[in-house]
Amino acid sequence: MTENQHTQVLRHLQEYGSITSMDAFTKYHITRLSSIIHNLRKRGYDIRTLMIDGKSALGASCKYAKYIYTEEK
Repeated sequence: MTENQHTQVLRHLQEYGSITSMDAFTKYHITRLSSIIHNLRKRGYDIRTLMIDGKSALGASCKYAKYIYTEEK
């Protein structure tokens, strides 16, 4: 049985403590992580957003979200 995307993201958060869009895409082929995080929050999971300063592939400054799992439901 394959896991759905919500289950994959929740399992990743529980195991590693955080996830980024790049993690979600490279490991699970998930492209709409923010939507999944929104739905998990609606289900009662405490997930915080930390904005990280980074660089794009072309070297421009950018920000990206790192979602941090803080506790069990």
